[in-house]
Order: sequence, then structure tokens, then C-alpha cells
Amino acid sequence: MNEFVQEYLVNLKIEQNKSDNTIRSYEKDINKFIDFLSKHHINDLSEVTIELITKFFEHQKKIGLKNSTSARYMSALKSFFDYLDRNNYLEENPFVKAARTHTSRSLPVVLSFDEMEKILNLPGTGDNEKLGLRDKALLEMLYSSGLRVSELINLKVSDVYFSEEIVRVTGKGDKQRIVPVGSSALEWIGKYLKHSRPFLVKRNKSGNYLFLGKRGTKLSRMAVWKIVNKYVEKAGIKKEVHPHTFRHSFATHLLEGGADLRAVQEMLGHVDISTTQIYTHVNRDYVSQVHKDYHPRG
Repeated sequence: MNEFVQEYLVNLKIEQNKSDNTIRSYEKDINKFIDFLSKHHINDLSEVTIELITKFFEHQKKIGLKNSTSARYMSALKSFFDYLDRNNYLEENPFVKAARTHTSRSLPVVLSFDEMEKILNLPGTGDNEKLGLRDKALLEMLYSSGLRVSELINLKVSDVYFSEEIVRVTGKGDKQRIVPVGSSALEWIGKYLKHSRPFLVKRNKSGNYLFLGKRGTKLSRMAVWKIVNKYVEKAGIKKEVHPHTFRHSFATHLLEGGADLRAVQEMLGHVDISTTQIYTHVNRDYVSQVHKDYHPRG
């Protein structure tokens, strides 16, 4: 079984160009399942059944596994067994049925448009509020583009194209994509670049990163989390909100407004092989127009 796992991890690296962090995460999750099989005296992956899979997830739930982690396990294991099936290492893939029947994945928390408006309107943007102006631009960007936190903190000034109303994003596996940005976000980013960022820049520290901290270095994931949490608390919102909630809300509000699912997936940068083929031929101008037409602040 370990040989199959190692072969699959090599495939993730060479064929799918997954990042090292993603590969380590897959390895950890798959090995968790392998350990479970060993404890049940299963030494051949062809002996895995839907009953065993169900028992594995029930056990994880009993020991306090979060729904989000359970969903991640399912994703990793399904991908692994799909690989085994494609290469004829299995006569039957038990995870085909398991993925359909697995119901422990919780729906993501989503902010209403009114709640989002409350948060976005809170940062102070006066002449003496350099950090408030940065926070305003950052929150607008998160909501307008649906970026992951890792993508946001690694944005460069040169990645923002004001006249085209787009931003160049480096996502998972160092894959780049172009994402439309709403006029409101671009307006505040422009103000931040003119009135705030120059006061935060430190020579030999700032590089060309768009969003900077007090010390002139690019923001960390934790710093972004603290910024979001600060304004969520000020807005009096009791939901469990984190930066990724902005991404969920971005997608939900677009779809609720009538946006095409394929275009939204393109903006989010989802790279699962099963969905990538669906929007390979989506026109970039069309994606930009969908954003403009359906995003509340487009």
C-alpha cells in the first residue's frame, strides 16, 4: 500500500504540479486511512469497501474530527483511489459511491450582503488613518475578487491592472490566473497606493508587495485574520467569520445574482481535474463581464 501512496505522490508533483504543502497534506490524510486499514488487518487496497470507508469516517467523527477536516479527508482519498482506478490497480473504486453518500461536509458560513456592507464601511479612511485605509482596500479586494489569503498576501503592486480592471493572481501549485476586480475595490486600492502604502514602505523589506504591515513587510496570514476579526467584531456579527468567509460570500453573492457557475469557478481558480475541463474554453472577457454584471460591488 505504501508503494501505491508514494507513486501517487510523485504523480501529484510531476503530473499535476501540486505544491509541496498540498502534497504533504495529501500524504498525511491518506496515511491516516492506511493506518486505520492496518488496524483492521486490511493489507490490500482492493479489499476496501464502502462499509470500511463509512466506519473510518464514523470513527473520526467520534474522536472530534471537524466537518471541514472530514471533507478534506474525503477529497484526498477520493483523488488517491481515482488514481488507482485510472491505472487499473483496482477492479472497483469504492470511493465513487462513498463520495456520493458522504454527507458530513458542512455548508460554509456566508455573510449576507448587508453584513458585508457593515464590515466594509467600518475602516477609517481619513488623512491620518493610514492603516484604516489599508484595511479598507484589503477587505474590498478580498470580497471583490474571492482570493485565498495566500493569494492576497502575495499580490504585488504590479499585479493590479487598473485600466483593465483585473488582477493577476498566483494560486495553488504556482498556477496564475486573471481575476476581475470591482470598481469599488480598485478605487480604494488606488487611494491606498497614493495615501497609505508610501508611509508603510521600508527599504529592503517591502519589495513590491501590495499590502504591507506596520514594519513594512508583507502581511502574514495571521495579520489578515486579525484585520478581518477586528471589523467583524466591530460590526457585531456573531457568525464564525474568517478570511475564507469572504471567498464563500463572493461566490454565493455572484451565484445568487444569476452569475454562470462556470465563470465563478474560473474566478475562484478551482483546479480539480473534473471541473477544469468544464471551463477550459470560457472566454476571459466573458468572465470579466459576468463579474461586472452580477457582483454587488462590481
